[in-house]
Amino acid sequence: MTLKNIEPRTVLNLAEQVAYQPGQIVSRTLAQNKALSVTLFSFDKGEEISTHKSGGDAMVIVLDGTGQITIEDEVFLVHAGETIVMPAHKPHSVYGAEKFKMLLIVVFPDKDNG
Repeated sequence: MTLKNIEPRTVLNLAEQVAYQPGQIVSRTLAQNKALSVTLFSFDKGEEISTHKSGGDAMVIVLDGTGQITIEDEVFLVHAGETIVMPAHKPHSVYGAEKFKMLLIVVFPDKDNG
């Protein structure tokens, strides 16, 4: 796997690698293959990724602001510096309670060893 949209050998602030846009969710993929997906997101206040399921466990690392994560009807407020895992195959959604930025890491099961 090759990283993309990020400079190697450069110290970066991840939150600065994705900008806020009024009324939008902005994403920037850093790596993706059949085993792993790494994506930066920024959410304007009130923007949402509606309820869906993922084939892999999804770890959210909040980089800035406050988000609302709903997993199977349980609501969590997450703040900068906090992390939560959205388990595979469980319905979940992500909402911008305020403007917020997150790093999303999704780990997909190894179908050969699962």
